[in-house]
Amino acid sequence: MAQQNQNQQDLREILQIRRDKLAALQEAGMNPFEITRYDVTHHAQEVKDQFDQLEGQTVSLAGRLMSKRGMGKVSFCDLKDKSGRIQIYARKDEMDEDAYDRFKKYDIGDIVGVKGDVFRTQKGEMSIRAHEITLLSKSLQPLPEKFHGLTDKELRYRQRYVDLIMNPESQRNFEIRSKFVAYLRRYLDNMGFMEVETPVLSPIAGGANARPFITHHNAQDIDMYMRIATELHLKRLIVGGLERVYEVGRIFRNEGMDTKHNPEFTTCELYQAYTNLDGMMDILEGILTGAAKEILGTYHIQWLGHDVDLTPSWKRITMADAVQNVTGADFMAIEGDDDAAVELAKSVGVDMEGVARTWGNALYETFDQKVEETLIQPTFITMYPVEVSPLAKRSPEDPHLTERYEMFVCGCEMGNAFSELNDPIDQYQRFKAQAEKRAHGDEEADMMDEDFVLALEYGMPPTGGLGFGIDRCAMMLCGTDSIRDVILFPTMKSLDGVNKKNDVNNTASEAPEKNVKTESEKIDFSKVKVEPLFEEFVDFDTFSKSDFRAVKVKECVAVPKSKKLLQFTLDDGTGTDRTILSGIHSFYEPEELVGKTLIAITNLPPRAMMGIDSCGMLLSAIHEEEGEEKLHLLMVDNHIPAGAKLY
Repeated sequence: MAQQNQNQQDLREILQIRRDKLAALQEAGMNPFEITRYDVTHHAQEVKDQFDQLEGQTVSLAGRLMSKRGMGKVSFCDLKDKSGRIQIYARKDEMDEDAYDRFKKYDIGDIVGVKGDVFRTQKGEMSIRAHEITLLSKSLQPLPEKFHGLTDKELRYRQRYVDLIMNPESQRNFEIRSKFVAYLRRYLDNMGFMEVETPVLSPIAGGANARPFITHHNAQDIDMYMRIATELHLKRLIVGGLERVYEVGRIFRNEGMDTKHNPEFTTCELYQAYTNLDGMMDILEGILTGAAKEILGTYHIQWLGHDVDLTPSWKRITMADAVQNVTGADFMAIEGDDDAAVELAKSVGVDMEGVARTWGNALYETFDQKVEETLIQPTFITMYPVEVSPLAKRSPEDPHLTERYEMFVCGCEMGNAFSELNDPIDQYQRFKAQAEKRAHGDEEADMMDEDFVLALEYGMPPTGGLGFGIDRCAMMLCGTDSIRDVILFPTMKSLDGVNKKNDVNNTASEAPEKNVKTESEKIDFSKVKVEPLFEEFVDFDTFSKSDFRAVKVKECVAVPKSKKLLQFTLDDGTGTDRTILSGIHSFYEPEELVGKTLIAITNLPPRAMMGIDSCGMLLSAIHEEEGEEKLHLLMVDNHIPAGAKLY
């Protein structure tokens, strides 16, 4: 604590010194914030790449001071611009004396303009011999310590501007993302596609099974939805005769956050008349293989701990065949037999709890729980059941299946495509079935869109459609394991916020750096109802058999297809990760639990939940308040080590 207080005192002194320097410059009539322009002739990497041609010539660069060495008559510093770093060499006798003295007072982080000659030092380093150094902007905040940089993941996401300054790999990630989007647009433009824009706000949220964000249009006094997909508007354009259209657009889904999901993300959706599923496979494969070759120079990448080969001619296999290859379960032999399919799924360890008992659902759940994670190399899974594909065309050969594919790499879904349903009668019936699910509480089911059905009644040609996430493609090309590494400003929980579901104030635990002493929160327990105590005693020997341990949350993600379950990866002190599932997603988002120290019972027998073995139970405190259940996950001091036993 004493060290922390000293660090805070040191920081306050640094901040004050920098402000004093700024005030002195302003008083002397040299306010850097009044400068509006600096003529830049070259960037750092240009100078290095063209050194032989530029040596001895005068150039002008601008960027941020990242280091300073030597404070006598000779000084060295590193200048960083968008292209990289270059050394600046400054001598007092080669500059205006007053200007050199001012330069000595500049701080690391200040933005400067440098005019000087290109040369190589005695040690052989390509450098700029400064004639003039102009302060263009004063940095009032110190940069992170140079040897450690900005390593805290959450802080990097919250302060992306500092992350980009300190971490070259972050800048590289976003350069790759930008190049991928540019390549994608060029690829589709060359194929004759037209880029379009469709509404972000709509009275109906459709095109995907997802929970929308709701807003209100005051002028019309109606609720509207942030779009969850661009599909239905784009297909209206196909009806209108625009035969090839695409949109790169922002999508909003009011769902949980984890390493692969952000509530706000970017997709590309495209539709082409007079083609089918095969055409959509060719396009996605062409985009990703071409982008990898152009941007990375290779088809071979590392992602999520795997060597991935993106060489063209990816594997294509039906869902039923993929399931049979992995599990041995032959669903096609019992096609259409709902009861037999459910029993077959259960026989290979599939959890069918809460899933409608149909052949198609049983097949899909078996794939989802047993096969998906095994798909490491790029693979197209085709022929999805009708039950999980409300917008896809039925297979002419098999009415239980649709002409739909999803493409997987490293167990991650990378793209979704259909031979689009263009039968308005069939489409109406599927919307109706989805609406019934919604009426029974499924907030992610499709809404009835009668105008879209009307559009189909005018006639839509046979059409192939494809949608894929820009963020996941960027993750793969960058080799990163979190979607937040490729979204400049990912959604983050407020540091000063309160979790409204459980009324837990997170400020103290998440922002200790503020070190603000506050009065103890006054809590009203007058409306609280708790369960009565057990009257039956438990003998000591029975109780002592339960092994209570402190565990630390290494990772927490929402379980796919489950509205309640969170999957925890825990450090229990053994050196082997422990997986526990807990039905608390309605009270907590996964991101806010990472890094917390919790209490678990570790010697319970494994229990399968959604096809995942849960090895233990996390402890929570539950009460009722005004008829609503409240839950607080038990969190303890982070100083307690993983594996510490409770007595």
